[in-house]
Amino acid sequence: MTLQVHTPFNDAEGRLSYARQVIRAEADALHVVADRLDESFLQAVDLLAHCPGRVAITGTGKSADVGQKLAGTLNSTGTRAYLLDATRAVHGDLGMVHPHDVALVLSHSGESEEIVRLLGPMRQLALALIGLTGNPHSTLARQADVAVVYGPLQEACPLGLAPSTSTTAMIAIGDALAFVLSRMRQFSHEDFARFHPAGSLGRKLLKVEAVMRRGADLRLASEDETVRAVFSRAARRGRRTGAVMLVDAQGRLSGLFTDSDLARLFEQRRDHALDRPIREVMTTNPITVPHGTRLNDALDILRRCKISELPIVDGLGRPVGLLDITDLIGLVSAEEIEPLARVA
Repeated sequence: MTLQVHTPFNDAEGRLSYARQVIRAEADALHVVADRLDESFLQAVDLLAHCPGRVAITGTGKSADVGQKLAGTLNSTGTRAYLLDATRAVHGDLGMVHPHDVALVLSHSGESEEIVRLLGPMRQLALALIGLTGNPHSTLARQADVAVVYGPLQEACPLGLAPSTSTTAMIAIGDALAFVLSRMRQFSHEDFARFHPAGSLGRKLLKVEAVMRRGADLRLASEDETVRAVFSRAARRGRRTGAVMLVDAQGRLSGLFTDSDLARLFEQRRDHALDRPIREVMTTNPITVPHGTRLNDALDILRRCKISELPIVDGLGRPVGLLDITDLIGLVSAEEIEPLARVA
């Protein structure tokens, strides 16, 4: 697609029209690049899939910026990678490269001074060298073990100079490499969640067992014990939480008793209840979620039901964990935590 550089800019519509041309030009270029992918792409995938070390992504200028993005995408989808800025590399950062690493070198022209200087030392240090370039006759394409060439492209810049269409193509090919590798490794939602424990994206995939309290951090007691006995013992166990989970003779969750429940007994002057079985004053049939529940779903329950503790049970109804509101700090935004904190 040829951009109409002289589109009138004396009104908003002219500027908007040109912006659309830029985006369409880059989109059209991606169609061309997709059709140009060939056996070299598969060879690059094979090298990366069998890399015993990490992927050393190298570039300079805008290509280094693309490399930073690609390193992040690879790391989050199961392929270990790092950015090696070409300028810094020739001044000592080559020491980062391990003999088991595969180098992925990004350069549209394939003739950048820093890149050309780097190729010799990189070939000696790395296991293999993959070039990603638009120039099939470049030094990079000739010296790489595998050259993924996306071919000549017209930059979307009105001067035809600033990297734009070419960097878009690099990003797209990098994504294609990452996601093909991800599917080859059968990278799952659970794998993705392990690498994204924070923020809304991670929370959509994370399961409650990743953040729930368990073991010594749980306050467990028999429903037949007295309130006084439960609190004199359970209060000393694990991290502080405002809820004691009560179980029946079969070990199944039968109730929940919180610090707020205890405070109400004192407020109502029901001191005699302290020496009665806790089952008489506990909340029976408390709200629970099964082991394996998505954290996002558990948060919805806490918010909707206005509770601050949520027991996690196994298939037999036995308590295996507890989600406490204080465990959510740092995992959810302040706006999300505020309504939950008000019920704590």
